[in-house]
Amino acid sequence: MKVLAVLLSVVCGLLSLQLQAKPYKGAEIYSNNSWLYGRYEMRMRVAKGGGILSTFFTYKNQSEVEGNFWEEIDIEVFGKSNAEIWQSNIILGSTRPTIQSHEEHEVEDSLGDAYHTYVLEWTPDYVAWFLDGVEVRRIIGTSTVTSLTNAQSARMNIWASDSVEWTGEWDDSVLPVYQFVNYIEYKTYNTTTKLFEGGWRDDFDTFDTLRWSKANWTFASNRVDFAPENAVVKDGILVLALTHESATGYTGTPPVDEPTSSSSSSASSSAVASSSVASSSVSSAASVASSSSTAAASSTPSTNSSGGSGGGAINLFWLLCLSGLLFFPKIRR
Repeated sequence: MKVLAVLLSVVCGLLSLQLQAKPYKGAEIYSNNSWLYGRYEMRMRVAKGGGILSTFFTYKNQSEVEGNFWEEIDIEVFGKSNAEIWQSNIILGSTRPTIQSHEEHEVEDSLGDAYHTYVLEWTPDYVAWFLDGVEVRRIIGTSTVTSLTNAQSARMNIWASDSVEWTGEWDDSVLPVYQFVNYIEYKTYNTTTKLFEGGWRDDFDTFDTLRWSKANWTFASNRVDFAPENAVVKDGILVLALTHESATGYTGTPPVDEPTSSSSSSASSSAVASSSVASSSVSSAASVASSSSTAAASSTPSTNSSGGSGGGAINLFWLLCLSGLLFFPKIRR
């Protein structure tokens, strides 16, 4: 009877995985450590296609847990409109939906045709976003900034939102698509000198398991499951893939990064005092999240879905399975 009970448990687990599996697979990596403040710089070539997002974001772990105060800063590049629009955002709040301060930025050329340099600067006094050395947005000294009080992990992912209004019409005929990352560099922020200094850099010569982990979950409003096999390093490039369920992984050759003068991030400041001020509208910080709000952030490893959404049926299924384990010993007695 014990053997039968174990077999039943295994079958229940397999059925549970099938019930929650989605027909598309994306990818996410997240840092094993978290940092309070700092400067993140990365070179990325993003994916094109309606519904698709290629992202970098910082995230206070466990923000998705009901009742916890959400803290997150985003760089999200839309695949729609030939990948010529990206979004900066800060997500905050204990209530759901959360409060957002999102703002969209349009570029002349597709961000999916070449690598571009993205920079996020986060200090106690401001948050600023840069693209190819040009400051695009800055939020200074408001509650939107001062509410960011906890260390956050660094994350990159490729996924597909089910919000057509936000990310465009979904068309799976474009799959597979990829987000390519040449490097990411982090510098700490010295609150005394007000300078960015030290830190680390990852050129993705290998996948550093001491620094990064791969996600294996999903969340509400996400069309994909994050699959570890869709996050690979090849030829010094991190590749995040969005694929059909039956075609995961990456076997191609990543496009070569050919930096140009316009893609240098040297214009970004390393000191608060010397940075140019391009203050952003604060009024948008009070906007309430739309149906795509919580989709901007992924779950942490301790949960399968953002904010617990969509988990009830699976939890009930597992309870039934566990009841089976208790049932068989009773028969034996």
